[in-house]
Amino acid sequence: MSLSIGDKVPSFELSDQHGELFKSETVIGKKPAVVYFYPKDETPGCTAEACSFRDSYEDFKALGAEVIGISSDSIGSHKRFAQRHRLPFILLADSKKKVQRLFKLPKILFGLYTKRITFVINAEGKVTYVHDSLLATSHIKKALKAIQATNDQTV
Repeated sequence: MSLSIGDKVPSFELSDQHGELFKSETVIGKKPAVVYFYPKDETPGCTAEACSFRDSYEDFKALGAEVIGISSDSIGSHKRFAQRHRLPFILLADSKKKVQRLFKLPKILFGLYTKRITFVINAEGKVTYVHDSLLATSHIKKALKAIQATNDQTV
């Protein structure tokens, strides 16, 4: 069972698509965030999902939220994926699946791939919404609505 609504997101560190160390506490617990896990760079579903997040990125930013994508792919793969599709948000390389274990993601296909799941996290660092669906493009609309609802509760 993955992290649930109300759970505090554990702190973590991973390298981003630029090879720089990303520390979760620079975002998580400071402002709303969407952390989405996806199976693999450049696959049709994952590309559609990433491009949908890209196309709505300004909407997330306008709500004060950061978008973070995580998969088991390498830094180099993330760099190429981000450049090819002009992805403006953070992609994190979780090749050892450390953060997937922290978020308690179930293993799929014998642990070879990351599960497609999206977590919306409030400015206090707690999960406010979880969307678990194979339908890649459904994650963006649901996450955006959840961020809006989270912001409405804090106003």
